[in-house]
Amino acid sequence: MAAEQAGGALHRAQGRTLDAFPAEKEREWKDSFYFIQGADPQFGLMKAWSTGDSDSGGDEWEQEIRLTEQAIQAINKLNPKPRFFVLCGDLIHAMPGAPWRREQTEDLQRVLRRVDNDIPLVLVSGNHDLGNAPTPESIAEFQQTWGDDYFSFWAGGVLFLVLNSQLLADASRCPALKQAQDRWLEQQLDTAGQRQCQHAVVFQHIPLFLESIDEDDDYFNLSKAVRKEMADKFLKAGIRAVFSGHYHRNAGGTYKKLDMVVSSALGCQLGKDTHGLRVVVVTAEKIIHRYYSLDELSERGIEDDLMDLVKKK
Repeated sequence: MAAEQAGGALHRAQGRTLDAFPAEKEREWKDSFYFIQGADPQFGLMKAWSTGDSDSGGDEWEQEIRLTEQAIQAINKLNPKPRFFVLCGDLIHAMPGAPWRREQTEDLQRVLRRVDNDIPLVLVSGNHDLGNAPTPESIAEFQQTWGDDYFSFWAGGVLFLVLNSQLLADASRCPALKQAQDRWLEQQLDTAGQRQCQHAVVFQHIPLFLESIDEDDDYFNLSKAVRKEMADKFLKAGIRAVFSGHYHRNAGGTYKKLDMVVSSALGCQLGKDTHGLRVVVVTAEKIIHRYYSLDELSERGIEDDLMDLVKKK
């Protein structure tokens, strides 16, 4: 099922942008706002992980459905509403060509239809969505199902860049597509670098790094050479923050003036964190973020100190 058929808040990114945010209306900074970041709903991983068969397991995902429903109920109750809800990749667990992929996709789309129509969804591609070494075919499938694999949009005077981080991790089977994203990104960073926006922010699935720009290469980060090159490009363009998932734990660090934010999973946890979402407040001067467990957000909502920043004129 293509995203435009799914209804609700599923605005499909096309033409490398998101029509939920008309650029001519959104380029100008007006007031502080906030958005919600989640990552890794990954329908199917909890069963696969529990059985020790994370490659081919995952024939049940009722737990992930319940968690995603809880997240959406909590988000829909928030007042004022967030500007958008971004999911930073690994929407489902089944890799391209694997069993259960269609069923996981259809169930996730059904659940995501329940997001309030006034809260657009921003969908980021992850390694399980595209494959660890994506192909032109797997990327085309993602585009048909969920929308563009990389794109940009303006919201409230802020430029948001959504990247396909698999093209940074392993583009061996689709080098031309990596080159296309590289060219597009240079153009976007030129816009950010000319300071035509209040802030510029990146969303991608794989973190540049988990704690330090100099850490060793790992499954959960980008290689040293790539991360340093990207981080320096982002800094030069004035990017303030990169938000990611993939690690299934909360982590992050800073590199010079760049904030690398790694959010734990909406679905399966691989550490000691709880299923949760990150609230991100954007003011004229700064970007502040805080991770909430689903229970906290459901029962108490967003704390006053953050909401006061949004309401402050």
